[in-house]
Amino acid sequence: MRLPLIAAMLLSSTILAGAQDAQKEFPAKLVGQAILPANTMVAAPADAPADLKISGKFVTPGKRVEAVGSVMGTSGGRPTGLSTPFQGQPVQGFSGIRSLGNSEFLVLTDNGFGSKANSPDAALFFHRLKADFATGAIERLSTTFLHDPDKKVPFRIVHEGTEKRYLTGADFDPESIQPIGGKYWIGEEFGPYLIRVDATGKVEAVFETMVDGKPVRSPDHYAVTTPGAPDAALPVPFTARRSKGYEGMAQSPDGRFLYPLLEGPLWNTETKANEQVDGKDALRILEFDVAAEKWTGRSWFFPLENKVNAIGDFNMIDATTALIIERDNGEGTADKACAAGQRGPDCFHDLAKFKRIVKIEMTDANVGKSVRKIGYIDLMKIADPDKKARQGAIDGVLPFPFFTIENVDVVDRANGIIVVGNDNNLPFSSSRDPKKADDNELVLLSVKDLLDAK
Repeated sequence: MRLPLIAAMLLSSTILAGAQDAQKEFPAKLVGQAILPANTMVAAPADAPADLKISGKFVTPGKRVEAVGSVMGTSGGRPTGLSTPFQGQPVQGFSGIRSLGNSEFLVLTDNGFGSKANSPDAALFFHRLKADFATGAIERLSTTFLHDPDKKVPFRIVHEGTEKRYLTGADFDPESIQPIGGKYWIGEEFGPYLIRVDATGKVEAVFETMVDGKPVRSPDHYAVTTPGAPDAALPVPFTARRSKGYEGMAQSPDGRFLYPLLEGPLWNTETKANEQVDGKDALRILEFDVAAEKWTGRSWFFPLENKVNAIGDFNMIDATTALIIERDNGEGTADKACAAGQRGPDCFHDLAKFKRIVKIEMTDANVGKSVRKIGYIDLMKIADPDKKARQGAIDGVLPFPFFTIENVDVVDRANGIIVVGNDNNLPFSSSRDPKKADDNELVLLSVKDLLDAK
């Protein structure tokens, strides 16, 4: 049978370590929606290698495909209507955002096509966007390509022998970005690493992650190699799972500290289990001193409401409170659900159920402990009484049913306005229409009660 649109929501939470009160749900009202069409491309720089002029040639496992537009993208087995390879580079897949004021936003494009193996021809870059919420249009004002001419990256990159050394999705997986003092700091998932680039996108430094005095590495870290024999131990062990490095990263209001947040729990090599708080898998929020360029050794824990959930983005409200996206892996709404136990090209078989923005508190008092979860909004229940939605509204509600939602920041603190955006994983997500690749959407939400909550 088909579930009602809201019925499957998880609307209550358990008190976690460090919390004083149970989480409370707060309302969210749509103020505006702006859309960047899925099929939006940008040309590679004129001096880039020819390999970057066409992207997505390695999306098919074990094959190189040269013919542009010959391989249909799919989402959960459903054709999305867009095919790789692409002429140029996809603008989308936004995995981090920072409000710059005047409806302008700094956004970071994800690593390309989802993995280290399939993204060697996906260039890495960030953009400055201008959203016109009156018309619903998004304009790309500028694009900055990441490159490493000074050889600051400590391992061999795809374009090692070139002069400009443009970076690709086989080198790094950038997931979050923060501008501080004319520089841009990027939280990365493969290492995980912290990367500093200048205003032109040139890499100035790459920092290893340290937790409790030990390096944190994922299977994609350059030092982690395959054993020489089937029964041999890993020469370099790792404690972060693949694709569970840095996802969100906030900065303190004064710009002194960065707070990178891991997407998955670290593996405790002594207990042979994930790091947990009160029996729940918990994610580390680390602290990095920007001026000193070193980890402070302090961290906080963000317990997941369900171990299959992940986080999407993280930005501060003020010195001690912040917003974090927590979401499941589902996509789509109940009005387009498949019949029970069925799958098909025109229906959703794994519906979006848990898509939240959570307000947390992290202070000196709870260093080394759980953050305090104050409350949340449910992104599947965005009220649209003024009919501001341009697509996706159902009976006065705009659900945000995307597989990955990776952008949140405060736009207007005094009036309680935030921005939220999806990562459309082009061409691999179709969360509004089962048969159509997702656009990139930015929505303005009125959530003053949540921002004011104590």
